[in-house]
Amino acid sequence: MIHLQVDPHSGVPVYRQMMDQVKYSVASGGLRPGDQLPSVRDLAHALSINPTTVVKAYTELQHERVIELKHGKGAFIATGAPKISEREREALLRRQARQMAVEASQLGVAGVVVLRILKEEMEALKGEQKHE
Repeated sequence: MIHLQVDPHSGVPVYRQMMDQVKYSVASGGLRPGDQLPSVRDLAHALSINPTTVVKAYTELQHERVIELKHGKGAFIATGAPKISEREREALLRRQARQMAVEASQLGVAGVVVLRILKEEMEALKGEQKHE
């Protein structure tokens, strides 16, 4: 099971946020070849976004050979889906950290508060995953 979260105000297109999160889950082993992704309708409803956005993300992921779309059956993680290297993973996280640092600075929030919040969010996410 994958938990996607999108931020329409992040400056990153929603379909791109979805793609990145699926790739992260594949790279970490959270999603494995053959795992089924939510249907377009279910995911659009869960994220409160237009189904066309989900279709675009799934189509791009298929083009990058991360997923396979099986007509009438859904979207599945592809066998041999490309992995993200440690360097790429760090670069993606650094981009997110930079955005968070800029926003915290603009809000006048101290770095120790940002680190505390990040730690709390990581712990909350671990707790959510245990209850699945």
